[in-house]
Amino acid sequence: PPPAAATASARKRALLEANEEEEKEIRRLERRLGLGKRRKKQEGAAAEKVPQSFLRDGLGYVLGALGSRAGLSSLCESSDEEEAAAPRERPPGPREQDEEEPEPSEASDASEPSEGDDVEGQWESESSSSSPEDGGVPEASETPGEEEEEILVSFGILFYCFPGKSHNHSATKYVPPQVRKAQETLDDKKREQLGRLKKMVNGLINRLSEPNLSSISGQMEELYMANSRKDMNETLTDVLMNACVTAVAMPARLMMEHVLLVSILHHNVGIEVGAHFLEAVVKKFDELCKSDAEGKECENLLALIAHLYNFHVVHSLLIFDILKKLVSIFTEKEIELILFLLKNVGFSLRKDDALALKELITEAQRKANTAEKKLQDQTRVRFMLETMLALRNNDMRKIPGYDPEPVEKLRKLQRTLVHSSGSGKETQLRVSLESLLSADQAGRWWIVGSSWSGAPMISDTNSKAQQKPHIGKVSSKIMELARKQRMNTDIRRSIFCVLMTSEDFLDAFEKLLKLGLKDQQEREIVHVILYCCLQEKTYNPFYAFLANKFCECERRFQVTFQFSIWDKIRDLENLSAAAISNLVSLLAHLLRTKSLPLSVLKVIEFSELDKPKVRFLRQVLSMLLIKTDAEELSDIFVRVSDNPKLGMLREGLKLFLTHFLLKNVEAQKSAEEASLLKERVELATKALQAKEYKLKL
Repeated sequence: PPPAAATASARKRALLEANEEEEKEIRRLERRLGLGKRRKKQEGAAAEKVPQSFLRDGLGYVLGALGSRAGLSSLCESSDEEEAAAPRERPPGPREQDEEEPEPSEASDASEPSEGDDVEGQWESESSSSSPEDGGVPEASETPGEEEEEILVSFGILFYCFPGKSHNHSATKYVPPQVRKAQETLDDKKREQLGRLKKMVNGLINRLSEPNLSSISGQMEELYMANSRKDMNETLTDVLMNACVTAVAMPARLMMEHVLLVSILHHNVGIEVGAHFLEAVVKKFDELCKSDAEGKECENLLALIAHLYNFHVVHSLLIFDILKKLVSIFTEKEIELILFLLKNVGFSLRKDDALALKELITEAQRKANTAEKKLQDQTRVRFMLETMLALRNNDMRKIPGYDPEPVEKLRKLQRTLVHSSGSGKETQLRVSLESLLSADQAGRWWIVGSSWSGAPMISDTNSKAQQKPHIGKVSSKIMELARKQRMNTDIRRSIFCVLMTSEDFLDAFEKLLKLGLKDQQEREIVHVILYCCLQEKTYNPFYAFLANKFCECERRFQVTFQFSIWDKIRDLENLSAAAISNLVSLLAHLLRTKSLPLSVLKVIEFSELDKPKVRFLRQVLSMLLIKTDAEELSDIFVRVSDNPKLGMLREGLKLFLTHFLLKNVEAQKSAEEASLLKERVELATKALQAKEYKLKL
């Protein structure tokens, strides 16, 4: 026999054997699934049926194809006939003979359903269209190769009957009818419910005013209890955006009342209320800033963000991010927005973070100098810089139209309407502008239970991991020194390493701020600075200048230094002579630079003075009186004279200056120093009595 016929007969036998094995396996699985009885009932039926569970899972076509033996036998015959017909067309070469595969029949094209037909009908038409002529073979887009033929023979006819998606480009992904129906049309009942909810929220917002704010906020809370929070957040945000974001400037009072309602719901219902509204406002503001919008939508959106900050929904971090972005662009439109924002929240920003405001003012001044020629209206730039300087100097009179009374009045109303004790700053959203704009990609970490991809955290961790070896190499000796100095926590060790490796006090100040310590962790900075200062063998003014810088930065550092120095004064008996000397120099420097007031000495009981405290107080006052100018000295002591609560301190200081400090001064010091000290004591005594003389007059 010719080689082609021998190959065809061998292939036919292999396929038949594979089919028998498949039939046995199918019968065994049918017995396990309990499908034997159903198969017997359906043997003579014209259309084969399968259980509905198979149809729902998309497996109806499998049993439909395997149901009739005629389909499988005809499949084998058709494939053999096509192989036998191939040599008649042209004699294949030795390599082509192995690679040749049966061509798909044209009759199968007519049985293929279109993509737009129903999916269930598609499976039924495929199973019923199997006939002895076409063998149920679907159309293939390309001829299988030698490798595919081996797979076909080894694993059975199923791989040929149902090729993969790569061989049938017209096939569509199966979608169950229930899912497809839900995707195509929204449930009418749900749509009606959302429409009714929007009408109710819209009616409440239209009636909103300061007198009925209590009742409307209560009704809104009831709506939150009766409906899903997702629907309520979307509806409330949509209604408020339509009411407040218009092409004309909205009245400030109206904006404050709307934002106050959001703030009350933010504190009473949950932080996701304010977070959803804030995210929508910020994204809309960023979109309008990038476009060339002529209306007042940007000002209205900025007013919403400013009042969200005024009513403690968002932290000042977001406001500074927006200001930095506007300053970086610095066109005439951005200058107007900066003025608008500073007028609304400038003094609150100064109270929350004076250092960040100072840096912003410096950056704005630099931008104004570089962009002086580009901007046509220089008067607005000068007015913006004057406003910023007024904020830095805490001068409200130089800001025209500034009136904090409406905001303060509504804040009092807010405190009465907030149910929980969380009406303070612990419910503020400390979220940056970048986090809000990338919320859809990275997630919303500021909402409890929300998803978070963690991508920025991973990159940040990697950068920190790369920096750690470099720090370890540089500071191996410093870490050993930190261990000897009993820096027993990671925070203290970090602060200690910064202090020991900084170039000067300004470098140390910036690095310590970049550590990002919060609340009680910040106090460790003061404790470590004071501890290191007292441990030095000789006085190092580095610590005094660094302490002065922190006291100027934030009042909380000033208070922490005051309490820490009080603890050291109470414990003078246990301190060494070098530590006491360093403490004297540090305290005198802080008093001379007005970083700490003279009232820090009120912790000393002048009626119960012992020798260490007398010696300490004599050294502090002598250094302060001699090394300070007359005008500054008078100013330092006058500050104590006008406080009625410091009467005991004033009397104690006057008594100590005249009796303890000047006693034997001529024997201990030179004539010039003694005369200078007497003059300064008289000046300090007069300054302490200055307010008393005014009261007598």
